[in-house]
Amino acid sequence: MITTLEHVSVLEETDGLIGMLKHSDVFEHYRNMRDKLAKDQEAQSLIRDFVKVREKYDEVQRFGKYHPDYKQVIQNMMDIKRDVDLNDTIASYKKAEEQMEHLLNEISLEIARAVSDSIKVPTGNPFFDRGCGGGCGTGGKCGCH
Repeated sequence: MITTLEHVSVLEETDGLIGMLKHSDVFEHYRNMRDKLAKDQEAQSLIRDFVKVREKYDEVQRFGKYHPDYKQVIQNMMDIKRDVDLNDTIASYKKAEEQMEHLLNEISLEIARAVSDSIKVPTGNPFFDRGCGGGCGTGGKCGCH
């Protein structure tokens, strides 16, 4: 019975954490940028064009430079990627998404460390993360304990 009560308590705390996240400034900004992106016809058109070019790009990648359309598809991919990256609405959405991801990563680390310092928490690119949470398999070269 104690285990069941502990599980209920954890679930209640989780619901509270979710509620705080939903009312945070970071989440509100993310939601606003997502809605703005959904309504921006130019951005949506760029995204659709990117998906089409990406499908051709994936096909070309199977054959590499031996594909007859290799150079053209690679150039198209670079052009559409630049257009997508330079679109203000898409760039704002990506930045809001990264801020939300950063917040979730921080929460995950705090929860893991509250349980044990040796719990591994994936927080993105392992080459740029300073602390891995311990036990990373590098023999301590990364500075973890």
